[in-house]
Amino acid sequence: MKALLDAEGDLEVVGEAADGLEAVKVCDATRPDVAILDIAMPKLNGIDVAERAIKHNPQLKVCFLSMYADESYVLRALSAGARGYLLKESTESDLVPALRTIAQGRPFFSPTISAMLLSDYMRHLQQRGQEDSYRLLTDREKEVLQLLAEGRTNKEVATVLEVGVSTVETHRANLMQKLGLHNTAEIVLYAVRKSLVS
Repeated sequence: MKALLDAEGDLEVVGEAADGLEAVKVCDATRPDVAILDIAMPKLNGIDVAERAIKHNPQLKVCFLSMYADESYVLRALSAGARGYLLKESTESDLVPALRTIAQGRPFFSPTISAMLLSDYMRHLQQRGQEDSYRLLTDREKEVLQLLAEGRTNKEVATVLEVGVSTVETHRANLMQKLGLHNTAEIVLYAVRKSLVS
């Protein structure tokens, strides 16, 4: 993986760690733009590493590289602050594009993960006899959803849409209520399922 990244002229590996506790220390010492973590790490799992590292450096963007293609792991990773989730099997093809996308603040998921999330979502809707509520959103709520899913804060969304932060907060609350979402991680997952973000 290091060789893959070193081959790119604009990417620099600033630190490596053998376990989770060391990863937190390396992130604190080097303050990278993006940290690549595994879910299963010795001494401290990747989810906890992400939470601690982001707490110390809120600008840090985390990408998980994992063998687990399971929605529960993806949701836990997003809840911990991750911006990307790649499967180890797609490292060679996806890692560099993922890091470039994540460094810009946008989410990135392996195609297998995106397809799995969409499939799971459609199955859940069918089991409950429900339809997707996306069509209930106003145009503005769709814009807010898109921008939030791309990793922007309420303040950044307000700037892009040229409205007040309180207006964004109202649209956010409305769209979350209509879609049955409870937090930012669920907003991102929903957007991936709907192919609003990759």
